[in-house]
Amino acid sequence: MSIKEKITSILFGQKPEKPEEKPLHPQAEQSEESASETLGFVQEDPSIIKLPGEHPLHQLYSQRRREKGWLPAPRLCMDENGSLPEELIRKEKTRLEAALKNVCNFRLKSAKNGGAKKKPQKKEGDKSEEESKPNGLDAFPWFFVSSDKLYAWVLVLPPTDQGRELSRNMLLQAMEEQNITYGVNERLLDRLSHDESRYFNLFLIAQGKPAFDGKNGNIVDYFPRVVERVLEVDEFDQVNYAALNLIHNVKEGQEICRLIRPTEGEPGCTVLGQEIPAKSGKSVPLPKGRNTELSDDEDALVASVSGHVEFTGRSFQVKPVLDIDGDVDFSTGNIKFLGDVNIKGDVLTGFTVRAMGSIWVGGVIEAGSTVDAGGDLTVVKGILGDGTTTVRAQRCIFSKYIENATIYVRENLQTDAIINGSVYCDGEVLVRSGRGTIMGGRIWAAQKVSATTVGSKSECRTGITLGGLPCTNFERELVRRELKGLEMELEKLECQLDSPVKASLISKVRVRLNTAELRLQQLEEDLLDIQEELKDREEGRLECGVAYAGTEITIEDETIRLRHEERQCVAKMVCGEIVVM
Repeated sequence: MSIKEKITSILFGQKPEKPEEKPLHPQAEQSEESASETLGFVQEDPSIIKLPGEHPLHQLYSQRRREKGWLPAPRLCMDENGSLPEELIRKEKTRLEAALKNVCNFRLKSAKNGGAKKKPQKKEGDKSEEESKPNGLDAFPWFFVSSDKLYAWVLVLPPTDQGRELSRNMLLQAMEEQNITYGVNERLLDRLSHDESRYFNLFLIAQGKPAFDGKNGNIVDYFPRVVERVLEVDEFDQVNYAALNLIHNVKEGQEICRLIRPTEGEPGCTVLGQEIPAKSGKSVPLPKGRNTELSDDEDALVASVSGHVEFTGRSFQVKPVLDIDGDVDFSTGNIKFLGDVNIKGDVLTGFTVRAMGSIWVGGVIEAGSTVDAGGDLTVVKGILGDGTTTVRAQRCIFSKYIENATIYVRENLQTDAIINGSVYCDGEVLVRSGRGTIMGGRIWAAQKVSATTVGSKSECRTGITLGGLPCTNFERELVRRELKGLEMELEKLECQLDSPVKASLISKVRVRLNTAELRLQQLEEDLLDIQEELKDREEGRLECGVAYAGTEITIEDETIRLRHEERQCVAKMVCGEIVVM
C-alpha cells in the first residue's frame, strides 16, 4: 500500500473497491489532500464553483463522510464538456451559489430536527395505532434551472441515518414535480442511481433547444452602387483617361440585382417543455427605379431598356445612352439628351452638348463650344478653348489638359495641365499626373489645390484662391451678367417707337428679367445659409512641388504674392495669416 493510501485509510477508513464503470467525474477520485499537493500552474476554470470552508455543503459532506468512511470530494462544475456559452456561465453562477447555500442550510436544519431522535417504546395496552417510522432523511435531488429555462442542473444530497438512497424513480418523481420534461439526458439519469459520485456533484441533467431567428432578406448587386472616380497613375506618371469607365452599360432584360428571400425562424423549447417563439427574417424591397422592372418570379430587378445603370441613393435606374460614332458637328447638330452621351470623336467649335447624365468624349472639346454634364465629364484628349469655351459638370471632370477654358465642377477636377484656365471647383483640383502644371489663369477651389508646378519661370500671373463656395459664386456672377445684359436690352427697346412688336418684346424681356432677379435672390439666400457651415469647415490649402514667383495665393480676405521660388511648399491659413511652409 502506498503512503497516500495509508493516509487515506487512517483518516477516512478503508477505501471500498470501485466498480468497473467509469465515474461520471474523473476528478472525483482525487481527495482534498491530494488535490492540495498538485504542483504547477493550472488555469482556473470559470465554470467551477468554489465554496468557502464554512459553506453548509461542506458540513453535509463531512457528516456523510463520517458515516461511510470514504467519499469522493465534491465537484461543482457547471460545464464539464466545455460546450456552454461563457456568458451563460457568468450569468448563472452567482444565482446558483445563492440558491445552493439556501438549500444546504435547509437540509442541515431538517437533519437536526428529524434525524437521530428515537421514538418512545409502546406499551401493550396502548390504543395508538401509529407505528415507528425509519429515522433520517431520504436522498434529495435538487434541481437548478437557468433563467432562460434552457438548462437544468441537478445536485443530489445524500440520505441521513436510515434514509433511502437515490434511485431512478426518486429522480423521475423529483423531475416531474419540477416539470423538467424536455431534453433530459437519459443515460446520465440511469447512471446517477448507482454511480459512486452521484452525491455532492453537479450534473447538467437537461438541455433545452434555443430558438433561432430567421435571416433577413438581402440583395446581391451585379452593378456597383458607388462608382470610384479615381484615376490611377502608371510607372511613367501618366494617366490613361480612356480607361476611366464611368458608364456601366446594361442590355434590356439583363439582371441588375437579385433578391435573397428571408428565412423562417425555428422555434425552440425549454427544459420545462415550453415553446420558445422565433422571429422570421424581414424582407427587403428591390430598389426599383426608372426604366427597371421586376422579373416574373419577383426575385430579380431587370432593365426594361438598354442603357447605363446608375444607383441614385435609393434605387437603381437605367439611363438611355446616346452613342455618337464620330464628331459633334453639322451632321449631328447640338445635342440635348436626358441620359448619358458617348462621343467617340470631338466636340467641334460652336457646338453645344448638354446631358442629364454623364458625358464621355473620346477626342477634344474645341474652342467656342459648350459642354454641360449632369453627372461626370471625361475628355480623353483634353479641352482646347479660346476664352469663350465653357464646360460644366455636376460631379467630377477628368481631362488630359485644360487650356483657355472656363470650368465649373461641383466635385473634383483631375487633369495633367491647366493653362490660362478659369476653374471653379467645390472640391479638390488635382494636377499631379503628367506635366502637373498650373500656369496662368485663376483656380478657385473650396478644399485643396495639389499640383507639381504652379506658375512659370517668366513669373506668369497665376491666381490660386482657396475656400468659400466657388460654384455658387460663379453662378451668381453669371446671373449678374445676364441681368446687366437684359437691362441694357430693355433700355434699347424703350427707346424705340411704340408698336405691337415693341410691346411684345418688352414683355418677354421683363419676364426674363424677373426670372433672373429671382434666381439671384435665391443664390444670395443660399450663400447666407451656408456661411455658418463654412465656419466649421477647415480652410483650403495649396500643395505643390514648385511654386514660381508671381503666383498669387488668396485665402478668405488675405492675399500674398510670391516673390521667390518655393519648393515642396504648402500654403494655408494660420492665425489669420497665409503661411507658406
